[in-house]
Amino acid sequence: MMKKFLLALAAAWLVAGIPGYAAGATPPDVLARSVTDEVLAVLRTDKDIHSGNPKKVIDLIEGKVLPHFNFVRMTQLAMGKNWRQASSEQQKELVGQFRVLLVRTYAAAFTAYRNQTIDYKPLRMQPNDQEAVVKSQIVQSGGPPVTIDYSMEKTDRGWKVYDVAIEGVSLVQNYRSTFASEVQKGGIDGLIRSLGAKNRQLAQQTQVTKQ
Repeated sequence: MMKKFLLALAAAWLVAGIPGYAAGATPPDVLARSVTDEVLAVLRTDKDIHSGNPKKVIDLIEGKVLPHFNFVRMTQLAMGKNWRQASSEQQKELVGQFRVLLVRTYAAAFTAYRNQTIDYKPLRMQPNDQEAVVKSQIVQSGGPPVTIDYSMEKTDRGWKVYDVAIEGVSLVQNYRSTFASEVQKGGIDGLIRSLGAKNRQLAQQTQVTKQ
């Protein structure tokens, strides 16, 4: 749960910073700091989120975090060679289910917020670079800092995250072995069913927690 929370908290600074950089506005590390303050303020003060209100948490994630992730590329990378075996309809369903899975994961993690802070590292990239890695650390009381690296690409809609690594462990690579195993057992449709079942289970757990 702690790693899930760290991932969710670290992702929060992506609210608006990276697209602004593409337009030549404030550098992303400066925007990241101000945006993080905004999101963390919500986590610190919103009583509904503290009580585990699932709708309030999901609305925060949907509005503030997920618009800055490239779920198509994330799903492609998580699928590996199996992505090419999927039809266009299956690919669309996989992207949708993967997105819901991350939303549900973040929803559970956000309720675990306990005043952690984020330390930003200088952004190292050239003006014409099409990809970049943004580095940060989560500072937690009573433990060592946790390194978070964001792999991002420049798109016509601004900069988008396509992978996140915690302490060098890639989110996409973490899912790849699971996805490959499900495809081997039940094909692409089997993986879609598995993701759907997992999402329904997470939704039910959220409702039980609220009650």
